[in-house]
Amino acid sequence: MPIYVMLSTLGPQGSQTLREQPDRLKQVNTEVEALGVKVLHQYALLGRYDFLNILEAPDEKTMAKVAVHLGARGTLKTFTMPAIPIDEFIAGISS
Repeated sequence: MPIYVMLSTLGPQGSQTLREQPDRLKQVNTEVEALGVKVLHQYALLGRYDFLNILEAPDEKTMAKVAVHLGARGTLKTFTMPAIPIDEFIAGISS
C-alpha cells in the first residue's frame, strides 16, 4: 500500500487546542484512520513544521480527502508527499 509523508503546521487555534488538550492528537489519528488511512508513525518537530506523520493509504484520492478534511478545520495546514520505498525506487529507475 502506498506510503505518504504529511508535514503539518498548527495555526493559533490549533496551538491553543493542543495546549489545552494534548490528547487531541490521538483523537485526530482515530479520525484519520476512520477515513481509510493508517497512521504508521508520528513525530513532533521543532522548526518550520510542527508534526511529521508517516501514513499508509490506498491511493492519492484518499490522502487528498484526509488533507482536505484536516485543513477544513482551520487549525492546521498540511503538506503531503508520496514516499517511495528505496528498493522500489531503485527497481523503477533501473528498468
